Amino acid sequence: MSEDVQSLKASNIQATHGFFTKKGGVSKGIYTSLNCGWGSDDVLADVVNNRALVVQDLGPDVSDLLTAFQVHSNRVHVVDKVWTRERSPEVDALVTKMPYVALGILTADCAPVLFNDAKNKVIGATHAGWKGAFTGVLENTVKAMVDLGAERNEISAAVGPCIHQASYEVDAGFRKNFLNYDPAYESYFTDSINEGHYQFNLPDFVKDQLDDLGLANVEASPADTYVEEGDFFSYRRTTHRSEPDYGRQISVIVLDGE
Repeated sequence: MSEDVQSLKASNIQATHGFFTKKGGVSKGIYTSLNCGWGSDDVLADVVNNRALVVQDLGPDVSDLLTAFQVHSNRVHVVDKVWTRERSPEVDALVTKMPYVALGILTADCAPVLFNDAKNKVIGATHAGWKGAFTGVLENTVKAMVDLGAERNEISAAVGPCIHQASYEVDAGFRKNFLNYDPAYESYFTDSINEGHYQFNLPDFVKDQLDDLGLANVEASPADTYVEEGDFFSYRRTTHRSEPDYGRQISVIVLDGE
């Protein structure tokens, strides 16, 4: 390993957490280097080692790192026990009151969102691509946290690195789907240089949805996963280069004990 793992922190999340970059792992080639995605075609042992490095970075008290089999849904799983990789639930958000269990979200352009209610000791982690955000995964995460004892006005949320508007071109059908639901969503689109296409503002769409949920505060990272190649994997960048696969960075939050 040539360097230590690196993660970005949100100033409003008062819990052990990190939006990890792709630096500091053991994967090679197109997966260099901290690829934490089970779903990639990377060497499994390297992914296992990378995830162990993340746990090590989080501190000695962390017992497990759990991630879901993400399917761009609005479903949330309440974590009350650990699972193996093969039994990962098919959901896009995890919430828990269990201490020392790290909740992880894997992304490569979609928005990772971490939630924390420090007063009532409830945390959450959400994979918010456009489809999940559009169909309510953020609201469902907050509802699941409230069901565990959280209070909306005590929940802090942080949106991590994701693809930004200048890098996210979509077609007219994509835009029409949003405007049919709410014409006000037009504010999230600007014209592309390519006729019939538009640039979509995913981070603002996610942040505005969070702002509407009555939370204590919301913070968003300025980092663009597509542009900042040295720090982040990007599905769209990989697609534009016709590469065979891509890595996934991980964003993690842990509920500390008493």
